[in-house]
Amino acid sequence: MDSITSAASVLAAGLAVGLGAIGPGIGQGTAAGGAVEGIARQPEAEGKIRGTLLLSLAFMEALTIYGLVVSLVLLFANPFAG
Repeated sequence: MDSITSAASVLAAGLAVGLGAIGPGIGQGTAAGGAVEGIARQPEAEGKIRGTLLLSLAFMEALTIYGLVVSLVLLFANPFAG
């Protein structure tokens, strides 16, 4: 693999993890804030809100893991290596 392809793969791997973590991070903060606000307004609905929050946080975290998988593929099983 030539040096330009190698450098581009490392840069793309870094961007995949970095940009893949920004969206879920913002989403998790917004969801947690909304859940706290909802529990403060209706304490009797805490169980339903918490369950929905945990499920949505798990889906958001899966997006971050997809970014990590893409970066690992670019680093160790590079499809662009000739």
